[in-house]
Amino acid sequence: MNFDGIFTPAITPLSADGQLDYSAFSDVIEYLIESRVHGIVIGGSTGEYYAHTAEERVEVAKRAKEVIGGRLPLVVGTGGIRTEDSVYFAEKAKTLEADAILVGSPPYALPTQKEIAAHVLAVDKAAGLPIMLYNYPSRMGVAMGDEFFQAIAGCKNIAAIKESSGEMSRLHRLAHAHPQIQISCGWDDQALEFFAWGARSWVCAGSNFIPREHIALYEACVIEKNFDKGRRIMSAMLPLMDVLESGKFVQSIKHGSELSGLRAGGVRAPLQPLEPCEKDELKSVIKTLQSNVARIVEEA
Repeated sequence: MNFDGIFTPAITPLSADGQLDYSAFSDVIEYLIESRVHGIVIGGSTGEYYAHTAEERVEVAKRAKEVIGGRLPLVVGTGGIRTEDSVYFAEKAKTLEADAILVGSPPYALPTQKEIAAHVLAVDKAAGLPIMLYNYPSRMGVAMGDEFFQAIAGCKNIAAIKESSGEMSRLHRLAHAHPQIQISCGWDDQALEFFAWGARSWVCAGSNFIPREHIALYEACVIEKNFDKGRRIMSAMLPLMDVLESGKFVQSIKHGSELSGLRAGGVRAPLQPLEPCEKDELKSVIKTLQSNVARIVEEA
């Protein structure tokens, strides 16, 4: 599978009583398709999989598959503390004919490199689908290192990696040592550097509500090879990325989606909603960003 382009980790809207709002979820998916993103990821961190029951996670994946209907690639997250849980979600992804699965390290357990590899290979065996690895040590507690990559070298289904460590040296090493694995940017304010190192993919939560601006950066760097234009777009996006990383990431993504006319709802505990001042700041930053990127694209 080719992971080129903007892959959006879709939000999962909630109703006023905290239940999953499947009608609003369908609208989110349609909005992303109409916005011409290149793929959709379900059951990732932005989708709040950790706050959902197993039944809810399966139903969200089913609904996504039904709405997308083959128009875009669907990547289903398999995150879980137990390998058995991840295997279960991988089997469900296979049953509903997802295009690929997202596979990370089990959080909290702090597995060794060989144990991470055993986990990934067990999930692969269950699904037999293309895999995007997910290296996110700040959430999982461990990073995928050299010993891990040696242990999974024979797995033909590993096609890509969402690199979310934030450590630029890991990007360098991946590009140099594992050219057969497609690199996807998973640390938003480093997108320009990822593209400069040959990445052609970006899994970006902000594309839930400003997809066109994310696509503009991708097209400038990957399609047009115009890194002067890319730097200008990236500079325009940095204030938003600072806001998103200020401590209420999912809440900000959901409110941004609300500002785009979508129904996103709140978040489940222990997360808490944005304060009015935080909403105002986000709205102002988005408005300025959209104006600046539109001007850059027009001038180019």
